[in-house]
Amino acid sequence: MKKWLRIALIVLFSAIFLISGYRLADYFYESKKQASTFDALADMVAAVPTETAPAKPASPTEPAESAPPAIAQPLPEYLEVSALNPDMVGWMRIEDTKINYPVMQTPDNPDYYLHTDFYGNYTIHGCLYAEEDCDINLPSDNITIYGHHMGDGSMFAGLMKYKSKSYWEDHRYIVFDTLTEHHTYEIFAVLTTTASKGKGFTYHQFINAKNQQEFDEFIRDCQQLSLYDTGIVPNYGNKLITLSTCEYSQQNGRLVVVAVCID
Repeated sequence: MKKWLRIALIVLFSAIFLISGYRLADYFYESKKQASTFDALADMVAAVPTETAPAKPASPTEPAESAPPAIAQPLPEYLEVSALNPDMVGWMRIEDTKINYPVMQTPDNPDYYLHTDFYGNYTIHGCLYAEEDCDINLPSDNITIYGHHMGDGSMFAGLMKYKSKSYWEDHRYIVFDTLTEHHTYEIFAVLTTTASKGKGFTYHQFINAKNQQEFDEFIRDCQQLSLYDTGIVPNYGNKLITLSTCEYSQQNGRLVVVAVCID
């Protein structure tokens, strides 16, 4: 091999090594930074007691119907955190995973939090965020929530554990609070599909059922595609959440976890 070619290859491989090392270091730095940010937000939530004093009854001399409608206030534990960013619409926790995050929503800019952190800065981690057409507070019949499958185990990477039925059996519950109400959901289907256009299960398009038949069809599709039978069948009128993240067993794959509100 000619000397100049050897030198060129050494320079090339050295450059590749340095660039790869820089990108790896940058990834770990960003991971640590985002973990610190979300840990701080979670600590703010955990620091506030969840129990509040009962509401003061209306005065007997002032009929309740004459009072103006009450404006819903954030739960005490979410008051400080939600004040930092008005795009926050809820909070999600799943036991034995890193999922303990705020949930964002920007109806006028649907994928804003795909690569944006809680404070509006660019990050590959993004935030958990809800489908733009879903009503969190009403709520819609089904709320789809997106999150990245990060290599450091953060965001929605922990959902991969639900491919195993034995894991589901011990971790079937999801806490998803709105800013004003506590809610617990039970997972009834875990499935994989593709997000390629014209293919796969379009779970994110189901938001509100026109009738019972449409609701039952969505439930049936979820159960037929589910990796295992949970024995849980939601009824028309129940409220659902659908968690979506990338899955790599197929091109443009998605792992989808669907749960029904039980509290």
